[in-house]
Amino acid sequence: MLRTYFLFFIPIGFLLACKASVSLSGATIPPEAKTISVTFFTNNTSLGAPSLSQRFTEKLRDVVSQQTPLSLVRQNGDLQFEGYIADYNVTPIAVQSNDQAAQNRMTITVSVKYTNKFEAAKCFEQNFTRFADFDSKLNVNTEEPRLVEEIYRQITEDIFYKAFNNW
Repeated sequence: MLRTYFLFFIPIGFLLACKASVSLSGATIPPEAKTISVTFFTNNTSLGAPSLSQRFTEKLRDVVSQQTPLSLVRQNGDLQFEGYIADYNVTPIAVQSNDQAAQNRMTITVSVKYTNKFEAAKCFEQNFTRFADFDSKLNVNTEEPRLVEEIYRQITEDIFYKAFNNW
């Protein structure tokens, strides 16, 4: 009888001793975490559309709310993102034979601070940079919304994977 109890309770004890974590889309989230906050990311650049900050903040909020089970709160979440748009520029990258640019590159850098109240080792402060190329014959003002959307998609994925998968 005693042997039966050991065979039953020891495996259950091991299972209960394991630390569980919530995983959705491969994300590892502390089980204690219930909320997440994404503060407004300011635009610290002199270039770009005035809506850059709003668009980035909303994009990051969308990513974390769609890919985690956490409740999005205005501030002081169990997990927190804050930061600013650090750089925005458009530069020529390919020159044709007549010294004209054949292609331009839009580059955006976002500085992010991530705070995890439960796992201090997972906190970070890091710059994330991505770019998109476009034909120089196209007007940057008309191409900007599409390019920014693509760059923001890449940057928010990088931030998400760094915070929740430790890439």
